[in-house]
Amino acid sequence: MERTVVNDRLPETSAPPTAALATDDTEVSLYEVRRKIYPRAVHGLFAAWRWGLVWFTQVVFYGLPWLTWNDRQAVLFDLGARKFYIFGLVFWPQDFIYLTALLIIAALALFLFTAIGGRLWCGYACPQTVYTEMFMWVERRIEGDRAARMRLDRAPMSAGKLSRKLAKHGVWIAIALWTGLTFVGYFTPIRELLREVATVSLGPWETFWILFYGFATYGNAGWMREQVCKYMCPYARFQSAMFDKDTMIVTYDAHRGDPRGARAKKVDHKAKGLGDCVDCGMCVQVCPTGIDIRSGLQYECIGCAACIDACDQVMDRMGYPQGLIRYSTTNAIDNRWDRAQMIRRVLRPRVLVYVGILLAVIVAAAASLQARVPLKVDVLRDRTSLAREAEGGRIENVYRLQIMNTRETPHRFKVTVGGLPTLAVAGESEFEIPAATSKQVPLRLQIDRGQAGPGSHKIDLDVVDAEDPGVSVKERSVFLVR
Repeated sequence: MERTVVNDRLPETSAPPTAALATDDTEVSLYEVRRKIYPRAVHGLFAAWRWGLVWFTQVVFYGLPWLTWNDRQAVLFDLGARKFYIFGLVFWPQDFIYLTALLIIAALALFLFTAIGGRLWCGYACPQTVYTEMFMWVERRIEGDRAARMRLDRAPMSAGKLSRKLAKHGVWIAIALWTGLTFVGYFTPIRELLREVATVSLGPWETFWILFYGFATYGNAGWMREQVCKYMCPYARFQSAMFDKDTMIVTYDAHRGDPRGARAKKVDHKAKGLGDCVDCGMCVQVCPTGIDIRSGLQYECIGCAACIDACDQVMDRMGYPQGLIRYSTTNAIDNRWDRAQMIRRVLRPRVLVYVGILLAVIVAAAASLQARVPLKVDVLRDRTSLAREAEGGRIENVYRLQIMNTRETPHRFKVTVGGLPTLAVAGESEFEIPAATSKQVPLRLQIDRGQAGPGSHKIDLDVVDAEDPGVSVKERSVFLVR
């Protein structure tokens, strides 16, 4: 059985801490040089879940820009036109409240899932995890598994080594550039973008963002990997504020596993005073961040559960029960609870509060979206003419209406007014607004002289869809009389 243990933590020393201060000439490095981690491939239940989410997230990410809806891209954030298309919905800058609601929902969901199951997002769906898994799969296919990669890196440069390295990086760069192109395809129609790439006519901003996002993907997933999770991601630093003793985390059962020690399969380890842990180091070898989960919860742990799959396989080979490393809680480990007792603690007060607030925000956002009127109106007074006398001695005010038709079909809208006797629209009162367009139209209102005293008078303007009277907006303004 392989006993090699690769750990990226500082080596322990038997010298007392004061020994380093014995002479003035002693140099103490404050920074640890990164040691490359070679994660071993692992198979099992959690690895299957992880790869299932890799496939799901990437099918969604790469596939959405290619879907069409009403003869346009189904999901498109058109920053130039300030329109955001999400299937049958068209959002405008005035709908910023929905983005706020989405961010609140995402944050609350993160708090909820973290309180229940720890860093589930990090271990299964975070883009850093997903693309690292993809890049490591490419690495294994080209360079081999852990031992083969270590031998290849130790070997002197040769034609074979160079060809493998170039092939690996070539595939990585291709994936990264396609990822960057897809990302930009959410802001520029992707078919148009591909035509520009094919004809070498990309604009400067599209070129910059494709290369920038591609470089970030290549650097983070291919080179930095665990460094992003350990040192750059803020979530690792404040996760402890969302954990408690009933949060399910990847845990080593020290009561059952210690004392650790190697032994033959047929040996009665209990008689020798050993625990179930055979000290094989497999849990360390499969860890993408290079930690030893047997040392307890560490902020570097991303909750991917690779160590659970590896340990369960070792337990199966030894004929021991699975679960030496498992998803559990601090209370469950300390109090030796069974799974049913642990699950009963899931619905604790903080979880119920998160669920209640999250449901309230989701229901409110959904109700607001359902009641959203596909018509927006702004009333602007003509500053060049406050009040003037029209034909027949009538008093006239001039306005400009900014009418926004958020639907993807053209509509005709009718304007009616009220609030003062004899107040009426002079001239055109119906306006055709193209699909998903905002149009400014002039509006003249007149009143008979003597129907209102000098000053400012409140009036109502109703804009109604001529084909669907249920779609209407009422705005208030003022009518000036001199």
